[in-house]
Amino acid sequence: MQFVKVEDLKIGMRLARPIYNKQGVLLFERDSKLSEQAISSIHNFGLIGIYILEPAEPVPPMSEEDMEFERFQTMTVFALQEELEHILETRKASKLPTIEATIVRKYGHMDKKVNFYQNLRSYNDFVCKHSLNVAILCTMISHVMNIRIEDQNNAVFAALTHDIGKVEIYKELGEGKGKVDLEELDSRLLKAQLTQSDIIENAFAQGTAVRRICVQVAKAQMEIAEGSPISAKMSTAAKIVLVANKYDEMTAMRVNTTQTESEVKAIKELLSNPEYYDPEIVNALIQSIHILFPGVSVELNTGEKGLVLVANEDDILRPMVLGFRNNSILDLSQKAYQDIEIVDIMKTLDNRYVLDTEALTNAGF
Repeated sequence: MQFVKVEDLKIGMRLARPIYNKQGVLLFERDSKLSEQAISSIHNFGLIGIYILEPAEPVPPMSEEDMEFERFQTMTVFALQEELEHILETRKASKLPTIEATIVRKYGHMDKKVNFYQNLRSYNDFVCKHSLNVAILCTMISHVMNIRIEDQNNAVFAALTHDIGKVEIYKELGEGKGKVDLEELDSRLLKAQLTQSDIIENAFAQGTAVRRICVQVAKAQMEIAEGSPISAKMSTAAKIVLVANKYDEMTAMRVNTTQTESEVKAIKELLSNPEYYDPEIVNALIQSIHILFPGVSVELNTGEKGLVLVANEDDILRPMVLGFRNNSILDLSQKAYQDIEIVDIMKTLDNRYVLDTEALTNAGF
């Protein structure tokens, strides 16, 4: 599977991921071959690119739940985009409580992990897709931690609105009115995040509490960027938003590049900085989403490549792995393999193997 920019799409290429419209109607199924009309439609959707299957690549597994997750993301992003623009124009929320309640109802009571799929982003939908994903993560983390429903709701509201001050900046960039200067963009975005608090406070009933969370998160992000200790005591809700925000930032498509960090690298970053990211919250994130599960191909620090056979729920980064070099089984949870660790996930499916889960089960794994 490879990412191909819209301008590089060719007739006959096969889709690796489904495409939905804003009503959640499936427009293009996986494995569909692109026609001239399909390419034109994708241009009109405003996508910067799509995932394409390699010529001989089989369609990767994707359950009904996985496809529903993508469909829900697509539908809700459009609703959130309209709502944030409405708040900026009128300073009052209209559908935000409904959006928040829908997310909590759908992801706030789950008893299993989900495959957290990232969507492609453009300037116009960047803020909304990021905010929605952070809200979904906050909902699942809050459920695992069993925090008060009031705190969960406030965390989700904060996730949905914490970047509202950036909407206009990205719109300018999308319209070509703003020049992308990477050295100035981050500081401009952080400033926008700090100066949006009045908008949030007055927009809806929970605005005052949500404003406090957003300010705490923005200040913490600024201190982390400067390499300074976090100065103020943060609420649990703010700490949850901070972790969810960082994870999505690292693993999602970025504005000026199609390269992203893997889920493994994102988790390693969070775990290695406990002074910034609360370990209990990071652990709740790990319990909410699939990261190193059976069938994932990985690279080891020995240079060897392998396949995850059995996940390790006690230490997610040390599963049981099948090494490709000599078909040896490496149980990274055992002391004998303490010097071996997973460096990263292999992204290209050319190097992945189709995993027969039934055969593994019959073999006792």
